[in-house]
Amino acid sequence: MDATALGSGFGAGTKFLKKVVRFVRGADTLTVAEKVYSIAGFLAIVTTFLLVMSIQSVRLQTTYRHMHASSAAAAINVGRINALIYAIVMESRGIYMTADHGKMKQFADGLLRRNRELAEAVKSMEKDVGDDDAELFASFRQRITQFIDFRQELVRRGVEISSAAAREWGDNDANRTVRSKLNSDIEALERIYHQRAREADELANENRYAAAYLFALGLAALILAGLNVIVMRSSVVGALAEITQATDRIAQGDVKSEVPHLRRHDEIGHLARAVQNFRDAVARIFELEELELGTAQARDAAMTERDKFNDKYQANKWQLSAAINSMPQGLIMLDGKANVVAMNANYRRIYNLPETIQPGSTLEEILQHRVKSGLFSGDVTKYVGAVRDRIAMREPTAYEISLNDGRIIKIYERPMDGGGWVSVQEDVTEQRQRQRILERMERFLATIIENVAEGIIAKDARNLRYVFVNKAAEKMIGMSRGELIGKTARELFSVEAAELIERRDQQLLAQRQQLEPIIDTIDNPVRGRRVICARRIQVGGADEESHMFVTMVEDRTESMVAAA
Repeated sequence: MDATALGSGFGAGTKFLKKVVRFVRGADTLTVAEKVYSIAGFLAIVTTFLLVMSIQSVRLQTTYRHMHASSAAAAINVGRINALIYAIVMESRGIYMTADHGKMKQFADGLLRRNRELAEAVKSMEKDVGDDDAELFASFRQRITQFIDFRQELVRRGVEISSAAAREWGDNDANRTVRSKLNSDIEALERIYHQRAREADELANENRYAAAYLFALGLAALILAGLNVIVMRSSVVGALAEITQATDRIAQGDVKSEVPHLRRHDEIGHLARAVQNFRDAVARIFELEELELGTAQARDAAMTERDKFNDKYQANKWQLSAAINSMPQGLIMLDGKANVVAMNANYRRIYNLPETIQPGSTLEEILQHRVKSGLFSGDVTKYVGAVRDRIAMREPTAYEISLNDGRIIKIYERPMDGGGWVSVQEDVTEQRQRQRILERMERFLATIIENVAEGIIAKDARNLRYVFVNKAAEKMIGMSRGELIGKTARELFSVEAAELIERRDQQLLAQRQQLEPIIDTIDNPVRGRRVICARRIQVGGADEESHMFVTMVEDRTESMVAAA
């Protein structure tokens, strides 16, 4: 009995599967009950997938939070360590550059404090070390220890001996090697933490995809629930109402009315086909009369459509002709064999073409006329062959030619839909002449600025970095422009000199220009203490990329010494 029941269930399942296959192919052979049960089964499957995706989304979110937090903390520690190293180097320079024991003591105390902070920062960073940066961090920590010990000794020599002894200890290859390796380690660590951040972002993207899947599955569940309601309405109640309405229309004489649900294989389908047979019987009564009337109407409509097309063609033809002739450039259209399809008056004017050359002429005839008028000196056959090759390849080109009368013509060539070629040609002689004059003026002004006796310095007002110095300014400062360009005053001069320069920049920003000479005394790191006279102006506004400070400098040290 169990075998009989199993065989019966297997046969029912096979029959239902065949119905589903026919339904997918467009043959609706399922009963209303089978449709409802199928939708309920799909709804259960979608709900299961929804639960699985929810668990996956929680797992991805937890992993992402951990990776994001560790990479962020590590990146902050790297930035802090880099800033502390820079601060220690600045404190060391303070010890180098002062002979006052009191000021040196202040710099020494600051350096020792920064050393302690650096050691604490490295220790704090150890808890974020992972498998990917453990080996690199070990060597980095060892170099940090060397760096701290070296600076401790530098402080001792500066405080107990002299600033010269500290400078001697600090100015050596070992110091520079340690600092260079520290920079390399920091860059390598930053790359590792950036990679962690990218992996965290990838997890976040996966989580977004999981959220999208959850939304899609939830939407699918809602759609399936709504579909269940729609199936009940459309398969039974709605279908009977539509067939009833179709029967009423046919009874009133509407024999063209469509009968719905003809392809259904259930009882509603049989009813729909019976109603269609009734409609076809009524329709045959009027078929011959409607055939004759329809033929006459079709003939009249075709004639009307032909007249409309002819009118539209003529209007488009005149509009195209007017547009081509109103163009400021010359235009010529060629077919695939380089025969002229159309050209405008400006093209004729550029090459002085006679009226005998019209659409239907060949490109070779145009070139022969240009040879006679002295506007073409090349090989006509080769030129026509090159144009035909470009038409065949259908590759757009742009180039310039120089005519024998001195004019320069800019040519743009493009393929046309359906074959053929269009060439737009423009006389750019005056434009090229103006460009050459502008280039000569730019070279002339650059030569003047470069060779004036007064130093000229330009600085980007947004970040206070030097962007230009002339030869006179290089001589006054004692540095090449390669050493100056791209740096700020704090990177080039002493703290006192840099503060004075920045104060003058703020005054200029408030006053717009300082044409009255301002005399200042500045400690030049190369030439020593100098007396300079400066006049300054702003170029551009605060919201412009070209916003700059321009300073005209004169070194009056020698003249003041001579006057004294």
